[in-house]
Amino acid sequence: MPVDQAFVAAPILDVGPAPLAAPRAQRFWFAILLLAVAIGAGGAMRIVFSPLAEAAKLDMGLTDSQLGLVQGIAAALPIALLSIPLGWMTDHTKRVRILMAMIALWTVGTVMTAFVDSFWMLFLARTLAGLGAGCALPVCISLAADLCAPEKRGRAMMYISLGNVAGAAVAFGVGGGLLGAFTRSDPAIAGLAPWREVHLIFGLLSAALILPMLLLREPVRREVSTAGTAIGPAARALWARRRFLGPLFIGQISVVMADSAAGVWAAPVLIRHYQQTPEQFSAIMGLILLTCGVAGAAIGGFVADWGQKRALRGGVMIGAVVASAIGIPAALFPIMPGLASFFPALAVLLLCGTVTGLVAAVAITVLIPNEFRGLCMGAFMVIGALFGLGLAPQLVTEGSKLLGGEGHLNQALAITGVAASLLSFIAFWISMRAAPRSAVEI
Repeated sequence: MPVDQAFVAAPILDVGPAPLAAPRAQRFWFAILLLAVAIGAGGAMRIVFSPLAEAAKLDMGLTDSQLGLVQGIAAALPIALLSIPLGWMTDHTKRVRILMAMIALWTVGTVMTAFVDSFWMLFLARTLAGLGAGCALPVCISLAADLCAPEKRGRAMMYISLGNVAGAAVAFGVGGGLLGAFTRSDPAIAGLAPWREVHLIFGLLSAALILPMLLLREPVRREVSTAGTAIGPAARALWARRRFLGPLFIGQISVVMADSAAGVWAAPVLIRHYQQTPEQFSAIMGLILLTCGVAGAAIGGFVADWGQKRALRGGVMIGAVVASAIGIPAALFPIMPGLASFFPALAVLLLCGTVTGLVAAVAITVLIPNEFRGLCMGAFMVIGALFGLGLAPQLVTEGSKLLGGEGHLNQALAITGVAASLLSFIAFWISMRAAPRSAVEI
């Protein structure tokens, strides 16, 4: 399909990395910190159900299939439906307002989780939590990209990624710890099960986050062309980059599938196949998520900026190709002979997932024009939600059924992870070979 000629001929307006005075620099880092905290809170609200899933299953009489739906499809479908319009709004409206709305959504969903009395009410509550957290990510990426020059975006995205992994670490570490503490004590609210109390605490903390977010200000947009704001020209411009974006999407969605399946089912595997309790594994899981997230964000930010300086086409993608290859054997973590190998393998998988996610985000911010980035991320969220968040957990449950039942959950998780990791490696390599040399090149 031909590219919109107005876009091809349009000049690019780049305000550039103007020198910043000390107060200005302080405001910049404060804004990045707020974005990282917001992403961390959203991730915590979305993931906190995972270490508590077995407790919720027993309390509500749920099946593995229902757990998969609650943690997968519940968030995937609304994200898929809303990501494109939210992506367009991210490109052309006040992004800070969108972020505030997302915070409100995940807060309501988390508090609501504490009081649900049926599967469908739980499904709705987790839908709100997942929708807010999922749709906030492209908004924060867009805001962070406009707070700094292209050559510094790897480091800016590093802090966003750090917030995301810190939220996951808090969800497992604090969530599992609170579950154990509440199990040994009388309920703060009569009739409220311990896993429900944990959600209530998390929801109230999230509500308190809204106040500091009021300090965020909308940054000036960088690398803006005059292609207009209609979705049609933007879609055509993205379609013209399909040889790069197509495999990039497939690669990152495959990574999301492997990581999502691991995030949903790692705790049940530990409980069923390694005879662990949430209180026993929550601290080490939180430590793994935090350590691998910090290391992965640092590595991803460094290799993305380093790759941009190489003469190699698609150099920004080098880190994603290497990390996805390393993640293939690490996906075997659910069938390791003991905890001494289970946790290191899981850590490597999550480390590689963090690296590839950050590199892919940086690639979009430097190789896609500003006014199409939100739509591009929105399109990714649609496909990623359906396949990464929605399909992966269900593939594991269906795979366990084919293998003989819920007792084969660990084997099904390993098969799903290895297949997704292998696909991501192939797709990232193809994307690197097809990458444009700049945001204005087709």
